[in-house]
Amino acid sequence: MMSNSTPSLLAPVQRSVTVHVPVERAFAIFTAEFDSWWPRSHHIGSSPLKQAIVEGRSGGRCYSLQVDGTECDWGKVLIFEPPRRFVLAWQIGGNWKYEPDLAKASEVEVCFTAQPDGSTRVDLEHRAFERHGDAAAAMQTSVGSPSGWGGLLDLFAKRTAQDAAAGAQ
Repeated sequence: MMSNSTPSLLAPVQRSVTVHVPVERAFAIFTAEFDSWWPRSHHIGSSPLKQAIVEGRSGGRCYSLQVDGTECDWGKVLIFEPPRRFVLAWQIGGNWKYEPDLAKASEVEVCFTAQPDGSTRVDLEHRAFERHGDAAAAMQTSVGSPSGWGGLLDLFAKRTAQDAAAGAQ
C-alpha cells in the first residue's frame, strides 16, 4: 500500500468482443470449455500447463492441472449466473503466484448479452486492482496489455468461430 495516503482506485481494464454463437453457447465455451481456448503459455504452475479449469458454480475453483500432475489454483468463482454472467476472484499476486487471501484478489466479471442477429456480445471487466497492493499498477498494465485480456478474448472469439463453422456444416 502507498504510505501516508489512501490508495487510488485504478481504472478497470475493460474489453469486449462479439462472437457469432448464441449466448448459451458463448457462455459454455468461455466457462465449461475454458481449456479449449486458454493458451498454454498463460499459467502460474511450476510445470507446463496440461489443462485449465473453471468450475461452473458459485464457490467453484479456477485452477490448472500441470503436466507433472500438480494442481495450481488461480481463482475462485464468486458469482455464476449462466448464461448471463459470472464473476471470479483473480487470486494471482504481483509475484505471479497464487494468493489465497480473497481480500488481496482483484475481480473479473464477464457478461454475455444476446444480440438481435443471434450473436453474443461478451463484455469483460477486470477491476479492484488496488487489492494487489504495491503490485496494483503492474497487474493492471499486464492484464491490459495486448497479451492480456484483449488477446485472450481474441483467442476465445477464434474458438467460437470454429464452433459456429462446425454448426453450419
